[in-house]
Amino acid sequence: MLAVLCAFMLCVNYERLNVREDSGQPNAAQYATGNRRMAHFIFWPLVAVGIALDLVSKWAVFSWLEQKPSNTVSIINGFLRLVVAENPGGAFGIAAGKYYLLVAVSALALIVVLAIFLLSTTERKLVPIALGLFAAGVCGNLWDRIFNDGSVRDFIDVYYRQYHWPAFNIADIMLCVAVGLLIVSTVFTERLSRRRGRQHK
Repeated sequence: MLAVLCAFMLCVNYERLNVREDSGQPNAAQYATGNRRMAHFIFWPLVAVGIALDLVSKWAVFSWLEQKPSNTVSIINGFLRLVVAENPGGAFGIAAGKYYLLVAVSALALIVVLAIFLLSTTERKLVPIALGLFAAGVCGNLWDRIFNDGSVRDFIDVYYRQYHWPAFNIADIMLCVAVGLLIVSTVFTERLSRRRGRQHK
C-alpha cells in the first residue's frame, strides 16, 4: 500500500517535481546534463545498496532468530524486539493471499517510479533520493513475494503494552522515508512556485 501511495503521489505531482530553478548558468544545457548525471549517481547506487541492505538484513535476522527457542529477541524491553514474521498480504495484511495482485501492483509501482526518474528534469536532490529509496523498498519486498512463496519477511516489532504495530522490515522503512521526502519536496516546490508567481507579478 505504501508503494501505491508513493506511485500515486509521483503521478499527481509530476509537473511540480519538474519545476526548475533559475540557475543563472551561461550554458543551460551543460548545467542540466550535470544535474542528470548527479541524479543517476545518487539514484542507482542508492537502489543497489538499499536492496542489498534489505535482503541481507532479512537473511541474517531470520537465520539468527530461527536458532532461538522463541524466535524472538528483545532489543528494548516493552517497546522493540526482533521477531520472525511473514506477511502474505500488503501493509497491515491487506489483500492477504492475493499473490498475483500484490506482485502486479508492486511491479507497476516500480515501473512508474523508474519512468518518473528517467523522464524527470527536477534539480532537487531530494527527488532522486526519494525515488531511489522507493525503488529499493519495492524491489526488496517484491523479491520476497516471488522467491518466498508470496510472503514478505518482517522482523522489526514495535509494541507498547496492549498496543502493537504490525512487524515490518528495512524495505518498509525505505518506503516510508521515500513518502516523507516526496511530501517535503512537493511542499517545498509548491512554495517555490508561489514565490516565483509573486515575483513575476
